[in-house]
Amino acid sequence: MAGRSLSGRIAELEAAGGRFAVATVVAVQRPTSARPGARGIVHPDGTIEGWVGGSCAQPVVIREAMRALVDGHPRLLRLSKSAPAEGRRADGVVELVMSCHSGGTLEIYVEPHLPAPSLWVVGTTPIVGALVTLGAATGWRVTVFDPIADADAFPDAERVSGETSLGRVDPELSPYVIVATQGIWDEEALASALRRDVSYVGLVASPTRAAHVRAWLRDEANMPEDRLAALRAPAGMDIGAETPGEIALSILAELVQVRRGRAPFVAVPGPATLAGGAAEASAAAVVSVADDIVLVDPVCGMTVDRAHARHLAEHQGVVYAFCAMSCRTAFINEPTAYLAGSAPTQR
Repeated sequence: MAGRSLSGRIAELEAAGGRFAVATVVAVQRPTSARPGARGIVHPDGTIEGWVGGSCAQPVVIREAMRALVDGHPRLLRLSKSAPAEGRRADGVVELVMSCHSGGTLEIYVEPHLPAPSLWVVGTTPIVGALVTLGAATGWRVTVFDPIADADAFPDAERVSGETSLGRVDPELSPYVIVATQGIWDEEALASALRRDVSYVGLVASPTRAAHVRAWLRDEANMPEDRLAALRAPAGMDIGAETPGEIALSILAELVQVRRGRAPFVAVPGPATLAGGAAEASAAAVVSVADDIVLVDPVCGMTVDRAHARHLAEHQGVVYAFCAMSCRTAFINEPTAYLAGSAPTQR
């Protein structure tokens, strides 16, 4: 492929958010068939567009390009028939002794091109606002998810969505997910996120609240232990953060650790192991028949806004709305304790 065409192809892949590596011949010592300036695009599946060397060099270039796509670091490959001199060793240089090589020396620079990582933030709280601002400023592609999110409130976000089923959005991505609704719909968002391929899932909550959410995911959403183990709750590094900005900073610091392979914990659940949507489907079924809802939470007495009623449960033909998942769970476990001697009033 001609150099100009290859440059256009690189620009096309970058514009599409592609993930690939570019290998460029930077120096040669003959005899070798390669020429300085020759380039090739290496794709994640191991295919290559262009040409950087013969049958001996090309497999090595592809292998090192694949490694670069994993660790995100460029490297200079030096291929020769003799062992490298000690004084030539340096960081970022990979010395390779090639017995099948033609006899010269070939130096190839491999540069990974990785799309900006996707940060999905769930909620509309001040912490969400701080995460959007700091995340966008540090190179993340930020999406805000919440049914009542206003795009004008998050000008730095690439996208603001009212979608609540995270499993249905961009299934080819492996996003970093932070749930920060602070009790509004933490549980549903986490259940949805943990059922898809994600790079990180974190919950903004106190340790006590996080324990309750874990229990709900295990007992109510039937979330397997291997998926629960991927949840970081509370999310973020312990830096003594108190303000929304400080909390956002602590979370982004942890995300950088994960992204760069420096995190001391296992935070990547990998491909989804569950048939996603079972819990979401049952919740949707309740909502679809809930035209007549009791809007007074029978557990805490709070009046729920009909337009934003999310936590619903049916008992003896009556659908009740709850202010939070914790109230709904308490009601489901012992409904008579909250309904004894009372009757539905506000609908």
